[in-house]
Amino acid sequence: MAKINVTLRQRKSTAGDRTILYLDFYPPITVEGRQTRREYLGLFVYDHPRNPFDREHNTRANEEAKMKCIRRQNELNKPEIYSEFEIEHLRKKEIGEGSFTDFLKKVISKKTSSFNSWKSMENHLIKFAGKDLTFADITEKFCKDFKDYLLTAKNLKSKIRNLPVGKNTASLYFTKFKNVLRAAYDAGNIPIYLNRKIGSIGLDETRRNYLTMDELNKLVKTPCTHEMVKRAAIFSALTGLRFSDIEKLSWNEVKVVNGDYSLEFTQRKTKGIETLPISAQAVSMLGTRDQVRPFEGLVYNSYKNEFLKKWVASAGIKKKITFHCFRHTFATLQLNAGTDIYTVSKLLGHRDLKTTQVYAKVINKTKREAVDRITLNF
Repeated sequence: MAKINVTLRQRKSTAGDRTILYLDFYPPITVEGRQTRREYLGLFVYDHPRNPFDREHNTRANEEAKMKCIRRQNELNKPEIYSEFEIEHLRKKEIGEGSFTDFLKKVISKKTSSFNSWKSMENHLIKFAGKDLTFADITEKFCKDFKDYLLTAKNLKSKIRNLPVGKNTASLYFTKFKNVLRAAYDAGNIPIYLNRKIGSIGLDETRRNYLTMDELNKLVKTPCTHEMVKRAAIFSALTGLRFSDIEKLSWNEVKVVNGDYSLEFTQRKTKGIETLPISAQAVSMLGTRDQVRPFEGLVYNSYKNEFLKKWVASAGIKKKITFHCFRHTFATLQLNAGTDIYTVSKLLGHRDLKTTQVYAKVINKTKREAVDRITLNF
């Protein structure tokens, strides 16, 4: 059998601003009973890339096309008979040569929440190991070395020189890295489930700020220059919802049965489907049904956070309060009021009761401070 040469070629697209990539076979091959010399890859490059995204697209498209060309060359010219060992060896070699970096980027591109922390993890991985990682590079030792790197890494965004990455942030990055490893294993790109072998980075206990009932009532009575921020924050304190779920909440998810209100929604963070009872007061924070989403246009950033800070300060509250503190407030006030920790865990949408137990520690501290306020002169 004559050797078939496979060549990567280009053809100008009718669109005018791009070039199509395809494979050329010589001599022709037979596909579905018909001889052909061409196989289109579904890939193209921009003729005149206008920005970094176009240039990155071109780089990735060319690399993928070259990989497909090599793979097709091997497929068409391999011996007719391989032993099972040889077939498995070739399969593992081909998978191992695949790009872990590209796989990582595809995983991150599908993330809709915590996107910045995913990108930060990617940037640290590039700083640690470079941009061209293959699946074969991802060994147990590599993963453990990356974990050690994160524990001593410097913050890549901070203007403060040599500011270290906090341990809890390092833990977050390593957890996200392990999520990618699991996805690669599930896809058959990594033959070993490395997550069992590489451990995790433990968390340092942090103080979770929350508002007392008196402080929350002060905020309700205090005007805020951004009314939607105020409504969303109070709604979080009354329901325990995260900002990401409040932001995307639609009126279709608000249900009324026999006069009782509830939300039926999918958590953005965990993807869990939830049914959450809510109070009439919480519903009053949703406003009118003028739009599909009660909090249409709500964005939380450093600019909006200034509204929150000024609102809290004008109520005479000196604590450092972020939007997420209103979720902490809901959990802490519920436990203080005597709601059992299992129910609070379900209301918060936690999958693991251990996550909720952090709030129980706050309550124990509050109780200790309360009993110590009574002192007698013996």
